[in-house]
Amino acid sequence: MKITIGSRGSALALWQANWVKDRLESAGHELTIEIIKTSGDKLQNAALAASGTKGLFIKEIEEALVAGHVDLAVHSMKDLPTDLPKGLGVAAVPKREDPHDALVSKGGLKLQDLPVGARIGTSSLRRQSQLLALRPDLKMVAMRGNVDTRLRKLERGDCEALVLAGAGLKRLGFASHITSWFSESEICPAVGQGALAIEIKMQNTAVGEVVSQLDHPTTHQAVRAERAMLQALGGGCQLPIAAYAKRDSGNLDLTGVVADPDGTRLLRARARGKPENPEPLGKQVAEELLRQGASELLGNADN
Repeated sequence: MKITIGSRGSALALWQANWVKDRLESAGHELTIEIIKTSGDKLQNAALAASGTKGLFIKEIEEALVAGHVDLAVHSMKDLPTDLPKGLGVAAVPKREDPHDALVSKGGLKLQDLPVGARIGTSSLRRQSQLLALRPDLKMVAMRGNVDTRLRKLERGDCEALVLAGAGLKRLGFASHITSWFSESEICPAVGQGALAIEIKMQNTAVGEVVSQLDHPTTHQAVRAERAMLQALGGGCQLPIAAYAKRDSGNLDLTGVVADPDGTRLLRARARGKPENPEPLGKQVAEELLRQGASELLGNADN
């Protein structure tokens, strides 16, 4: 079967697309990758939180999918909005890479050893809020660009440290740059972080059948719980919302975090449920966060 993958042109996006391509080719299919430039790629100098558009890195790829120009799209799950265009769906979620965030610093200093007022490169309100909750003295420096671009900015002295998804660093061969890892109790990951989403036209059952072999049910269930929480909070990927679900003794354990962007208030909720039905678990955690006052904090982040 001939299949065309739609992908962004960044090194990480192409790594992800080629990962899927290699596995489907080994199953006897013929694949090509079509690079599609997205709004997020064109707005490299704009702060993500200020851009006001959900799905910045996938809109044009989804349009190509709807139009039939490509047969499937490979996304970072954390970039995928909870509401998908009509007719599209996630057909497979491969096994997740480590979802935790990592610190990359000059001189190999851990977070607690960075000097007072150290500059941290990140454009994520989720990371910013949790970092400031740990170290209120830190200064946040807006940092866009691909992983290698950010590493160069660190080297030239734009900041003293970066916080990045460990999964991206590992996939691109930069694992040796990692100074330390953050536990989910320190910096809870983004919804879907470390996981890939393979999106297709749901009526294209032939492609759906082909990609279903890449699905990892445990990861898929965890991500469904996280995304259900995000949807119930009405949030997008640029707000200070974090979630991490993992299997524990046969149950699904979900932690959710909503924070004030300045780190002064951080709400946390946790619940366990059956992995076969993850959406109610996500809604339960969202309801507890809303009961604690999440709406007010998310309103602050939007302003």
